[in-house]
Amino acid sequence: MSPWYKALVFDLMGTCTDWASSIEGALVSVTSDHHRLESLRSLTIDWRRGFFEEIHRRFECGEPQEDIDFTHRRVLDRLLQQEKYARLAVELEEEGRKRLVQSWHHQNPWPDSVPGLQRLKQKFFIVVLANGTTRLQLDLVQSSGLPFHTLFSSQLLELTKPDPAIYLKVTSLLDVKPEECLMVAAHAYDVRAAATVGMKTAYIHRTTEDPDEDIASIETQQEFDLFIPGTDGTASCGLSRLADVLGA
Repeated sequence: MSPWYKALVFDLMGTCTDWASSIEGALVSVTSDHHRLESLRSLTIDWRRGFFEEIHRRFECGEPQEDIDFTHRRVLDRLLQQEKYARLAVELEEEGRKRLVQSWHHQNPWPDSVPGLQRLKQKFFIVVLANGTTRLQLDLVQSSGLPFHTLFSSQLLELTKPDPAIYLKVTSLLDVKPEECLMVAAHAYDVRAAATVGMKTAYIHRTTEDPDEDIASIETQQEFDLFIPGTDGTASCGLSRLADVLGA
């Protein structure tokens, strides 16, 4: 495919990093051996889902964005009040909870992310557009080795995805037209919002993302410009596959 795009705009968590295994590992490190891995995995998934619910609720209600660390802590505290996590709640005191919140700043990349981005970087501007603080993004790219040209946080832009204005602001800052940008994300709401302002779209299917979406329908109905499988756990899927498609 001829690369007519001038810039590729990437979501970060879930799209480029494997938050699930990273946070599970953090939970293991701050809890005792008697906790079953299934319980820790359940808390990890519930934590991520609760975070998204909180972000979308604040956006829909028109509330100002807040530091993601505050959101993660509030959701974690709420989850640990549930009966199914009672034993974990007793063990996870203040210091342990602080460490867990900070663990979101240090995540492993998907096996395809670094090699794929390195290839794409040779042909396009590659940038991050994600909700959260700039410090969170800096910590994530440093810990994961993701080679982006630059980072755009919702904190920096003073807007929150999926507000259409945030996508237009990024294209303006990059001095490119929306149709010259490809929005790359593993969240359908994100690429759908980008499409409303004229950006091209690439949906990366990840095992950890969009549990409530009909993935088969997204693929078969060709809702987005590109559908990229990214679930086999190898270095050749996901962003490496995107590089193949774009001739990078």
